Amino acid sequence: MLNTVYRLVAPGRFEVEFSDIDLTEEVTLVRPTYLSICHADQRYYQGLRAFDILKEKLPMALIHEGIGEVVWDGSGTFAPGEPVVMIPNTPEEEDAIVAENYLRSSRFRASGVDGFMQDLVDIRPDRLVRLPEGIHPVTASFTELVTVSVHALRRFDQTAHSRRRAVGIWGDGNLGYITAVFFKAMFPEVKLYIFGLDHSKLLDFTFADETYLVTALPSDLVLDHAIECVGGEGAPKAINQIIDWIQPEGTIAILGVSENPVAVNTRMMLEKGLRMFGSSRSGREDFIRTIQLYQEKPEILEYLQNIIGAVVEINTIEDMKKAFELDRQNAYGKTVMEWKK
Repeated sequence: MLNTVYRLVAPGRFEVEFSDIDLTEEVTLVRPTYLSICHADQRYYQGLRAFDILKEKLPMALIHEGIGEVVWDGSGTFAPGEPVVMIPNTPEEEDAIVAENYLRSSRFRASGVDGFMQDLVDIRPDRLVRLPEGIHPVTASFTELVTVSVHALRRFDQTAHSRRRAVGIWGDGNLGYITAVFFKAMFPEVKLYIFGLDHSKLLDFTFADETYLVTALPSDLVLDHAIECVGGEGAPKAINQIIDWIQPEGTIAILGVSENPVAVNTRMMLEKGLRMFGSSRSGREDFIRTIQLYQEKPEILEYLQNIIGAVVEINTIEDMKKAFELDRQNAYGKTVMEWKK
């Protein structure tokens, strides 16, 4: 079966290419309906990755956050027309210790293999999760990003000691907001403090117990644990500020992605006996748990609507470029493509 794929062939340039799909019992075909642009997609689109990485990975279809409707399922697991969330991580093996999203053998959509910018997505049925009725499709489109936060918080629960009077989240962007929403849903008894640079963004964290500008922290601040959601050039300052303010034997979760090595105050980290762990991507279990939380706590979906920046209808390659350029201009909020291809 012939399929149309929209691949980024060079920064800022999409081209139509064709692929052949073999219809087997292990294949499900999904027609994308809503796709969400991620910072990682933008780094490829803008050519912000290293030259050797771009040369190795392009041409490639972008997007790893998306939902769609089942067109055909050889396994019989799904019926035609069923709405589903697509899981971009594709493990090739199982490990009793290492989660699927950390296995070096796993393949990840829009990072070395084609993402969801296609007319039809050829995907294994175990890489799909049913989307319940009543969930707005635009909000559902960036469920993958949400699962990254849920995955990190599940690991936090396993790692952090039981003294959890107050936890701080550094970062007032999309990742910080989503992580904060789910932290409050999963740990409602813990005081949640948000730390950021933009006062107007901090106003959106209405569910948090306190919000602070990182330039004006109170002297009596007490934090048992902290989560870093800054990444980029701001990561060193954020991580080291956390180390300065966190209580001894606290846990620091690192979620922000940084292209360059980050210098960390190891002397104070040692003196306080701190734990630090990194968290990236997610697996099927995290998608299932996220959908459960959508259903159990519908207020989550209302909060997530606050970070929808723009919705762009996609009919042509020019529309795709328009969506990426619009997303490029918006410093905050998710840009979602309503995929009409």
